[in-house]
Amino acid sequence: MTEQKILILDFGGQYNQLIARRVREHHVYCELRPYDTPLEEIRRFAPMGLIFTGGPNSVYLPDAPRVDPGIFALGLPILGICYGCQLLSQMLGGRVVPAQADSAREYGKTETFFDTDCALFKGLPGQSVTWMSHGDYMARIPAGFRLAAHSAACPTAAICDEERRFYGVQFHPEVNHTAYGSQMLRNFLYEICGAAGDWTMAGYREQAVAAIREKVGGGRALLALSGGVDSSVAAALMAEAIGEQLSCVFVDHGLLRKDEGDEVEAAFAGRAMHFHRIDAGPRFLARLSGVTEPEQKRKAIGEEFIRVFEEAGRQIGAADFLVQGTIYPDVIESGKGPAAVIKSHHNVGGLPEHVAFREILEPLRLLFKDEVRQLGRELGLPEALVSRQPFPGPGLAIRIIGEVTEEKLRILREADAIFRQEIAAAGLAGQCSQYFAALTNLRSVGVMGDGRSYDWAVALRSVQTGDFMTADWTRLPYELLDRASVRIVNEVRGVNRVLYDITSKPPATVEYE
Repeated sequence: MTEQKILILDFGGQYNQLIARRVREHHVYCELRPYDTPLEEIRRFAPMGLIFTGGPNSVYLPDAPRVDPGIFALGLPILGICYGCQLLSQMLGGRVVPAQADSAREYGKTETFFDTDCALFKGLPGQSVTWMSHGDYMARIPAGFRLAAHSAACPTAAICDEERRFYGVQFHPEVNHTAYGSQMLRNFLYEICGAAGDWTMAGYREQAVAAIREKVGGGRALLALSGGVDSSVAAALMAEAIGEQLSCVFVDHGLLRKDEGDEVEAAFAGRAMHFHRIDAGPRFLARLSGVTEPEQKRKAIGEEFIRVFEEAGRQIGAADFLVQGTIYPDVIESGKGPAAVIKSHHNVGGLPEHVAFREILEPLRLLFKDEVRQLGRELGLPEALVSRQPFPGPGLAIRIIGEVTEEKLRILREADAIFRQEIAAAGLAGQCSQYFAALTNLRSVGVMGDGRSYDWAVALRSVQTGDFMTADWTRLPYELLDRASVRIVNEVRGVNRVLYDITSKPPATVEYE
């Protein structure tokens, strides 16, 4: 593993995993650990720099999370972001207070002015937009620091002590809304910490393979293979690490897209791995009968997955480990520490308490979707598989609002296939990060021929995103939407209305449930 490492101390902010992603984009290895990581553990990790993340707390409260004061004597460069900036100030003798007026609180895009003599802002314009999200501000900065940026409402938008290489920014450079945020982080890594940028996906692959071999030893592993990007890359990585000790089980839960079960089997059946297909559609459909609440759906599907895997494990032979394709967005949205649970993912929050495996392995847990695709290419997977459309583990069940039935699945499969065909025919498949049809629980009156209809409304959804943490709806051509709508209404029995979802994430999520 590279000797050049950044340690990110996590204070529970909503963008914290993005900081890690941005650092890795600059080819610098990093890890995210709790803010109360012991000083000795930090010394053993031997980072070349530290980043304090944002968080929901106020640093002046008695129970506010704090780092070990000894951190400031390690001689390491430190970048504090939002809460991390305020903590840096408060612990080193500054004073942070609540904003006394609404005008002093800043949320969203904010015009900000920079001192470009500060190393953090080297090469930046003197004025640009940053993304603010704070209700406290630094009323006094510590001795040895100077002001490095300001906005109309906040005179202390950034501070620096360049002798000790301590920097703090009140805004969030890790989000795309901060125009030059990536350059700021690069300046911290290269200009301040002295990074060489020698971390690559090839290096990550080598580290991951070694870690898997050490963890599994002589044991056997069972992997849930859906044929999607995440599980496929996890399968390739595990196969490289432990070979014949791995069995891949493809559970056809009856909630897949049109013809997808056969396509998955064709793609993996000839590979050098133990491949088992289990047709469990009726079993999952029975389990979902009468279930309408989204979280109950996810948990029911997650538990049924585990039961099927347990049974498969007994038939194949005892397995010590269950392998899952969990990635960072899954973990974030399922809630971690003080973070809110947005929705439970079947491979994170949807698991039952007791499973018949010694341990669950998540070899992709530290990667975002684009990094997973990079790793897949590094492992030699075909581009068609690596670039495959994201598809949730619970499948079409969370694209059907309300109870899941065989008839609703038929309608959704056909409508989704038509939409995807039209996207591909228009040459836009590579420009849309994720696109699909969903079946709403809305039925409405329509006119079909000369008669009255009372049928379902289908919603079409397409988003563009780099990390799936935030997403914007795709501005698809009206002509494409028109063709898709006409085809769906004419070709899919039971549909008389087609809607197009123009909601970004946030406030919505990409999926419907």
